[in-house]
Amino acid sequence: MSEDHDVPLIELDRATACRGLVPVLHDFSLRLEAGRHAAILGPNGCGKSTFVKLITRELYAVAREGAPPVRVFGRERWDVFALRARLGLVAPDLQRDLLRAPGLTAVEAVLSGFFASQRVPEEGVTAALRERAREALDESDATHLAERPIAELSTGETRRVLIARAIAHRPRALLLDEPTTGLDIAAQTHFLALLRRLAQNGTTLLLVTHHAEEIVPEIQRVILLRTGRVFADGTPDDVLTAANLSALYGLSLDVERGARGFRLVAGE
Repeated sequence: MSEDHDVPLIELDRATACRGLVPVLHDFSLRLEAGRHAAILGPNGCGKSTFVKLITRELYAVAREGAPPVRVFGRERWDVFALRARLGLVAPDLQRDLLRAPGLTAVEAVLSGFFASQRVPEEGVTAALRERAREALDESDATHLAERPIAELSTGETRRVLIARAIAHRPRALLLDEPTTGLDIAAQTHFLALLRRLAQNGTTLLLVTHHAEEIVPEIQRVILLRTGRVFADGTPDDVLTAANLSALYGLSLDVERGARGFRLVAGE
């Protein structure tokens, strides 16, 4: 994977993507560097989910002549297994898929990631893979969940297992799509502390969210999306202002900054 160090994590060059016949991203250009933690923030319907699906290759941009509209680690084409080995994914859709596998335990859910599947094949699981799955659960503070069925875990516990599944490959970067959805305050706090530790240990974070509270201090760049276009782009202090966020969400907002990050408060 050494060749990844010299190329951007993600490049979108005038990419247009549609939901049905309706454009969701419009001539969208963005370059994200590996090694620099970033967050993409915006309200529902701004194009965040479409962006994630372009990156994970679940959706393709409208074809046009010239340079490829979407490149990940410098390449236009990937198979899922090879891409997930470099770019781990934590997303609600993946959690729902794992819950559909009857009796799947946490350690089996992690192992399934090595096969880009929701199941573990009867053959092909080596002692080395099992050891790496256990290590990933330990890194995610989820060792105690290893033998428990996914269906019996809380949302917060399942999210830790998804992190373990994503980092088991030791990916260069982690793509997190609305990662605290459904978590209570305590689970959110523990989960964000885990993200901070991963960032500090060298895993590039790409956070896609509509909650400014998820933007941990390690995030170095924030991109605001509105109606399928970049509305603002820069450092958190420059972008996460009351003026920008009030315009983005269409109501008066104040921004509070603390040791753990940002918090939005409705203005008067």
